[in-house]
Amino acid sequence: MIRVLCLAAALVLAMAAPAAAHNVTAGADLRIAQTIAGAEVTVVVKGTTRVPGPLWIGVIAYQPVSGLRIGLEVRSIEGGHTVTGTAQAAANPQYTQLQVERTGPHELRLSAGNETAVIPFRVLVARESAGNFLIYGGLFVAALLLVGGLLTGAVARPGKAMALAAGAAAGVTVAAMVIVFEPQMPASPPDGAAPTLTTSTAQGRPYAQVRMETVPARPAAGEEFTLRVDLIDGSTGRPVDDLTAHHEALAHVIVTSEDGRYFRHLHPLRTAPGHLEVRLTADRPGRYLAHAEIEREDSGGQLLAADFIVRGTAKASERAGMVMESGETGTTDTLRLQPAVPVAGRPTTIELDTPAGVRTWLGMTGHLLIRSQDGEFFGHVHEMGAPGSRVRFTFSFPEPGRYLAWIQYATADRIVTAPFTVNVTASEAQ
Repeated sequence: MIRVLCLAAALVLAMAAPAAAHNVTAGADLRIAQTIAGAEVTVVVKGTTRVPGPLWIGVIAYQPVSGLRIGLEVRSIEGGHTVTGTAQAAANPQYTQLQVERTGPHELRLSAGNETAVIPFRVLVARESAGNFLIYGGLFVAALLLVGGLLTGAVARPGKAMALAAGAAAGVTVAAMVIVFEPQMPASPPDGAAPTLTTSTAQGRPYAQVRMETVPARPAAGEEFTLRVDLIDGSTGRPVDDLTAHHEALAHVIVTSEDGRYFRHLHPLRTAPGHLEVRLTADRPGRYLAHAEIEREDSGGQLLAADFIVRGTAKASERAGMVMESGETGTTDTLRLQPAVPVAGRPTTIELDTPAGVRTWLGMTGHLLIRSQDGEFFGHVHEMGAPGSRVRFTFSFPEPGRYLAWIQYATADRIVTAPFTVNVTASEAQ
């Protein structure tokens, strides 16, 4: 009996270590891409393991920057406690340590140049599992009963010794059952988690409505302007302030000229609830299309579209410019399509050699953005493989016609954009 109890106790101790590791949200890093002060950066907020405790923040630069310092201010929404610091944007940044006093909702204010962004986030700390209490409590009781049984047996009281041994076996059994069944039980939310959804939001939130405008209303070619994106709840009319990070950004905004010669993939700054904005400069007059990708908490992704006009006169060099055709990317990289002439509705494999190497950006090794010539269709797909010497995508073009496309990936010191066009046929016979 004693050997069986010791073996069972050793087995429980060996299995108990991973029992509390069910929640992957608490302790995870938060990564938010931002286009700020003319630079493309990703702000990293390291996961917190305790409060009060340290909060580490770094700013990764994906394009060459020189001495870009970003002001940091972390404020607790519930407690009002505020701490400040600065971070230097770099390809391999040094992390700044700030101090947080409690879990729950916080705001991170970023300041660079004359731009400011406010990123909402939650400080989450894993809550001790109730199963751990039963496991270690059962083992502790079993150990006491086992020792008592040994002492009782030593003084020639076999009946009481057997009862104590049975109690020890019961304690070990309880601990073992908790280990077996606890993974099947719902994990406890971490401290600081958002309240449980009500029945009105449990099935997902309504889509957002968008109003995009430029300031000034008619920007001029070659001059900086602001693109504002106001998000409104389609059901209440209130500002949408429940955006969740998807692909490491609160929103992705892609701005292209109608002819496709101008392309920007941006990550606007949240300046107020439901209000995003980003600064850019258009190099040619004409009509521009803006596509915004967002995702609300407990809801699906959504694509929003608008257009605006840039005034001015095109330069001679711009009028003579060429849009890359199939197989040309404007870079030294080699593009391959299989089949060479894509067929609408059938998968097409698109590969691009990347001799400079690739590092992860926005959680992926590569991005393929596709727009129909008229702007009615917009698609965004990802390379899901590990970083290497090429990026590879599979995509089905919905309709025959001419498409504008851009492949993006990050190297050690820059973001590469490879533009090209694709002519899609209706069938293989054409």
